[in-house]
Amino acid sequence: MMWDVIAKRKVKKQVEKLPHNVRDALNALLASIRKDGPARHEWPNYGRLGENIHHCHLKKGHPTYVAIWEVINKKVKLIEVLYAGTHEKSPYQKH
Repeated sequence: MMWDVIAKRKVKKQVEKLPHNVRDALNALLASIRKDGPARHEWPNYGRLGENIHHCHLKKGHPTYVAIWEVINKKVKLIEVLYAGTHEKSPYQKH
């Protein structure tokens, strides 16, 4: 069974502003999450920010782009993307 991945309205607006290569990387990440679940160890700088919150880099360099997602419900396999954008503006401190 595939994981269902949703995004906050704010994230959808953030994605529209991303460079095409970063947007492509995010789409690849989300496809990987849908297929194989939230733990994406093969992605650059993947890590857990909390019990159910994960992040990884979409593009290294300056600026660095990151994605943050949260497992909402393990039983129904639901994940919500919380942030996609530059590392400098990411809400790391909130998690």
